[in-house]
Amino acid sequence: MTTGRRFVPPSGLVPEQQRSLAPSLYRELHRIAVRKMRFERANHTLQPTALVNEAYLRLANASGSLWQDRAHFLAAAAQVMRHILVDHARLHGAGKRGAGAVQVTLDENIVPSPSHSIDVLALHEALERLSRLDARQGSIVELHFFGGLSFEEIASVLEVSDRTVKRDWAMARIWLFKEIWG
Repeated sequence: MTTGRRFVPPSGLVPEQQRSLAPSLYRELHRIAVRKMRFERANHTLQPTALVNEAYLRLANASGSLWQDRAHFLAAAAQVMRHILVDHARLHGAGKRGAGAVQVTLDENIVPSPSHSIDVLALHEALERLSRLDARQGSIVELHFFGGLSFEEIASVLEVSDRTVKRDWAMARIWLFKEIWG
């Protein structure tokens, strides 16, 4: 479901377009980062602003990348944010498994607790396994959880129906809960 218009990242825009579009994109990325970091431990060294700044810089410097619309751009941002969080968790958790773990939840409506929190590395590893089993389900989890895309936006990006996205999301969540918490 594309409109035929091409969305170009900030680095490919003329200066006037960069000035008007950059703050909007930055605010959207910051909103996503704040939501994701809300579930982190209190002493986490990566703050939402640092996460969004790193993601924004990586996206802005992506040469030759064209996105069809806002949802496609946010899908790329989801992937970049996921990699930043995983890299950060690996760097700070190198001492032993779980050290410096980034806590996340698969359900934004659940208050993080020891029974529902996991570290980002465990989620990343489980998501990698899920993606090998069902690439679309893996994409849906990444787009919704890391990118903050709505089910309608995900349906547009993946070119499937909203109903398919919701069904796959439900199945992926069940699989991930079983995979991570046994």
